[in-house]
Amino acid sequence: MRLLRKDLPNGRVVPPVHAWRLSALACVAWLAGCATYSPLPLGEGQGAKEVSQLSADTSTMPLPELRTHRVDLSHGMDVTDVAILAVANNPDLKVMRDQLGIARAQAFQAGLLPDPQISLNQEYLTHPIPGFRTSSAYGISEDITSLLLRSTRKAAANAQADQVNLDLLWAEWRTIAQARQLFNQVVSLRDQQQRLAAEQAALVSVDGYVRKALQDGNLTYDAASAGLNAYADASKRLSDNTVQLHQAEHDLRLLLGLAPDAPLDLTGEPFQTSPTPDQVEVALASLPQRRPDLLALQAGYKAQEATLRGAIRAQFPALTFGVDRQSDNSGVLSHGINIGFTLPLFDRNRGNIAIEKATRQQLKDDYENRVLTTRNDISQLMADQDTLSKQREQSKAHAQHLDEARRAAESAWQKGLLDWPTYLSIRANALGADMDAIAARDQQSLQAIALETLLGSTDLQPSSASTSKP
Repeated sequence: MRLLRKDLPNGRVVPPVHAWRLSALACVAWLAGCATYSPLPLGEGQGAKEVSQLSADTSTMPLPELRTHRVDLSHGMDVTDVAILAVANNPDLKVMRDQLGIARAQAFQAGLLPDPQISLNQEYLTHPIPGFRTSSAYGISEDITSLLLRSTRKAAANAQADQVNLDLLWAEWRTIAQARQLFNQVVSLRDQQQRLAAEQAALVSVDGYVRKALQDGNLTYDAASAGLNAYADASKRLSDNTVQLHQAEHDLRLLLGLAPDAPLDLTGEPFQTSPTPDQVEVALASLPQRRPDLLALQAGYKAQEATLRGAIRAQFPALTFGVDRQSDNSGVLSHGINIGFTLPLFDRNRGNIAIEKATRQQLKDDYENRVLTTRNDISQLMADQDTLSKQREQSKAHAQHLDEARRAAESAWQKGLLDWPTYLSIRANALGADMDAIAARDQQSLQAIALETLLGSTDLQPSSASTSKP
């Protein structure tokens, strides 16, 4: 809308007194509502030097079982402590929370009414002419089309903010899974390191015996190769395992927001859970209403629906409306209305409508594909559950038998009752069985983590080993 200023008969352009008062009040109100700048210095990004410096509010955890857990770091961190601290302190999650703040600010912006536009105009005569004076005009106008599209714009922005919030929740769930996986990896690599270090120490005597026999001429290089390679192989495996352990500890520290040299005192067993088929069926039935990534896709689809409706509304002529008051050079006063609109002859927003429809179809297919993939993945994990459980028990029992054989062979070797090739063979078999037992435990734990993450069920409780201190 436009509203024009009026000229006085003597040719002077003076706005009414009440207009000046209103303008002054408007300026005061505008200045009072203005934002002010405050600096925000950059940090140094050093991370916490100790785990005790990390903070965690369990009441804000995304899963109910984490909210009831008591974090006590005096005896080290168990797998649940690690998950809680990761959600509360992970640097990537902090960035996503900042993005949520941006999305909410954008939703606030989308709901604001468009500001009206005020126009002021004066036209001066280049050469004064008797009987003619300076012309003036003032007016106010408003974009009507922006008002009509406000509801769809606001609905789309609110749904997008909901999507960002749900994406953050899903990222927290995945961070919990990642924390459990890294806990499992570090604990397993430490177990392997301890076992390989013991194997290397035990093979020192065999390596010395073989080298002395070779030096004395009692063995050929062909016959001694197995003995020479045994110690070297154990040393290489220990070195490789140490490098992997350093990488896993690095990843866990980074996930927790710790400094590179912060100690990691881990305790307890890796995460385990064994849901029954009935529990899985119940969880699957309500999966689209509970899992954050599926809810985020639904929110994104809802936002796209609002965007499409806005594009359809925008095919109609863009409209502006205003009122004005003006005087020409001869002093004639006039007032009126101004209406502006586009002629929908060529564009008619057809391109944007087609784009938004295609985007909606893509989001629909993406959602349905995600649900189908999830159901198939859960079915596969459930099918593997019994197999992995049996495999772990068998590997554990087999490793125990071979450990007994190794201890007996070690005693016989020290007494000179067993030759070194047989002794090395027994030790190698026992070492392989121990490594297989650790790998079987890892595989079952990873399967449990993946299953619990995919199900997104708060009814599936983890085993007591993963929720309590030893």
